[in-house]
Amino acid sequence: MESEFLILLALIIFIASLIHGSIGFGFPMIATPLIALMTDMQTAIIYTLIPTLLVNIISIVSEGNFFQAIKRFYLLAIIAMIGSAIGTQILIYNNSDIFKLLLAIAILIYLSIDFIKYEITWIYTKPQLSRFVFGFGAGILSGLTNAMAPVLVIYTIESKFTKSEIIQASNICFLFGKIIQIILFSFASIFTIQEIQNSFMLLIVVAIALYLGIKIKSYLNASLYKQIIKVLLFMISLLLIVQTSL
Repeated sequence: MESEFLILLALIIFIASLIHGSIGFGFPMIATPLIALMTDMQTAIIYTLIPTLLVNIISIVSEGNFFQAIKRFYLLAIIAMIGSAIGTQILIYNNSDIFKLLLAIAILIYLSIDFIKYEITWIYTKPQLSRFVFGFGAGILSGLTNAMAPVLVIYTIESKFTKSEIIQASNICFLFGKIIQIILFSFASIFTIQEIQNSFMLLIVVAIALYLGIKIKSYLNASLYKQIIKVLLFMISLLLIVQTSL
């Protein structure tokens, strides 16, 4: 059973990394719910911690101006990290299946963003307040479900960020969030040596898939590809809802 789980885990990590490499984001949003279908939310997040670090770093570097991006978005990332720390502590002491439902809802919100006509003017009229509210909210959601994207996408789009800035801001926030999660899970003796070893083994899968994803990016029909991914995410969210309600 353990070997079968690791094979499925490696396959999920490969698919999520391939998608992330080809469009610049999506790894935790795809990997976490798929793993959560086989296990609990805490375990799903733990197995994506170290692979996510590699994915985040490569994504930030691939957009260029790495240190400038860190300098620009570090305050947002620190706020998100604080929120992630709080969300992670809640998850550690209350590892409930309700967080799978929360993840499903977060995915559905993410998928509905293109269809919702919204204009949150105070995001750019009150930049410091909006940075705190959305950064902290994204961190809490990430700590509980590994899904930071729904909150950050709203914030970055309304802040008029470019595509490159959206990718860098999201990945930097995730990078800071994953670092604090690794620390907290380790202190709680939940992130075991065996899981650390398995996670590092998955880095080979991540590196290969990211490389292939970046290579095939220019050959893809981006619009159709994103629609397929959205359908996949919608189906996964429905499966999580069904599994949680049974």
